[in-house]
Amino acid sequence: MKKKSPNELVSNRKARHNYEIMETFEAGIVLTGTEIKSLRNHGGSLDEAYIIFQRNEAFLKNSFIAPYTFGNVHNHEDKRERKLLMHKQELCKLKQATDQKGLSLIPLSLYLKMGKVKVKVAMARGKKLHDKRQSIKETQMKKDVQRAIKEHS
Repeated sequence: MKKKSPNELVSNRKARHNYEIMETFEAGIVLTGTEIKSLRNHGGSLDEAYIIFQRNEAFLKNSFIAPYTFGNVHNHEDKRERKLLMHKQELCKLKQATDQKGLSLIPLSLYLKMGKVKVKVAMARGKKLHDKRQSIKETQMKKDVQRAIKEHS
């Protein structure tokens, strides 16, 4: 199991199992104050989240950020669309790739970088059932080899 880095707030653990990651990008995200406070308390999930394009802009949909416990009437909605901030060239490249090649854009994690929340976005292709089985076999074989080395020494 991959350990969380100290700056990682939320991660999408199922993504690497369900998708074959082609390329990753970093994007900023537009958040409100209560969303950032809630994320700093690790109150979020990216399990069912995905990225769509509307009017040449990228949006993170279906991501869950828990309502801030000490918030007031102006607390945020937990599953609202959140705009992603990327360079225009990157947006064009991602839009073309998803339109032509049948690739998907998925968020891998939300993390802090110099006090700002960033999203790690992956261009990915969905795995078939036999691909998932193959990756499970490979990880099991790696674990067996590591266990044998540890017992031998």
